[in-house]
Amino acid sequence: MPNIKSSKKDVLSSKIAYENNKANKSELKTSLKKFDAALVGGDKTAAEAAYKVAVKAVDQAVNKGLLHKNNAARKKSSMTLKLNKLA
Repeated sequence: MPNIKSSKKDVLSSKIAYENNKANKSELKTSLKKFDAALVGGDKTAAEAAYKVAVKAVDQAVNKGLLHKNNAARKKSSMTLKLNKLA
């Protein structure tokens, strides 16, 4: 543990940021898994609803700095191809 006051604050804010990032990443992964589960189920309407939620989650992850924009574009493209293949 650091002795300097500003270093102590840095440790605390780093821990808070870590917890927030962890929660946001978990939420993103959950939405992606729900989309995959809807695809496996074969229900097109459920898959489309899950797709919209997952795309929004990916876009939010980019804005929060959790994903690189190219990584997000790859994920969205992959999801779109999977959804179109279901049709």
